[in-house]
Amino acid sequence: MKRIAIFASGSGSNAQKIIEHFQKNKEMEVSIVLSNRPDSYVLQRADNFEIPTHVFDRDEFYQTDDTIKLLQSLNIDLIVLAGFLWLVPGNLIKAFPNKIINIHPALLPKFGGKGMYGNRVHKAVLEAGEQESGITIHYVNEHFDEGEIIHQSKYKIEPNDDVDMIAYKGQQLEHQHYPKVIENLLKKISK
Repeated sequence: MKRIAIFASGSGSNAQKIIEHFQKNKEMEVSIVLSNRPDSYVLQRADNFEIPTHVFDRDEFYQTDDTIKLLQSLNIDLIVLAGFLWLVPGNLIKAFPNKIINIHPALLPKFGGKGMYGNRVHKAVLEAGEQESGITIHYVNEHFDEGEIIHQSKYKIEPNDDVDMIAYKGQQLEHQHYPKVIENLLKKISK
């Protein structure tokens, strides 16, 4: 069994799509959902599917190896960031080399970096007068949004599109592609 850990800070719509995608898979599963916010709705979504959760604070995440030990005890094969807003520390990246991925709501390297998430990204895309935007799935390294790109999908920005419409188009692509990219990566990972 290949095991996935999902890290999320907010609502968790991508996390839910990933959980649903792997529900009937006999070879892959979401084993745990982790969050840095005890009030994040993603924890309720995980609970609805009877998936264990873990909430950590800044001290645990950055000053200890507790999160790493937990993931290793669960034999996690792939760490998936789904709306997780903290920079991943170097010790976690070293413990899971090329096994941590993230999704970004724009076509990197454009509109990435610290503070570029959610509607901030969509607003910047709109203000720049872009004709298209999209999503980027990439490996995680020690810098925000700079890891090797795994997959990109695009959508056209229409003249009347506002931030909400751009966000909607991007989320549709995220829900369509992220679970499949995760599945394909897991197929390549040997135990």
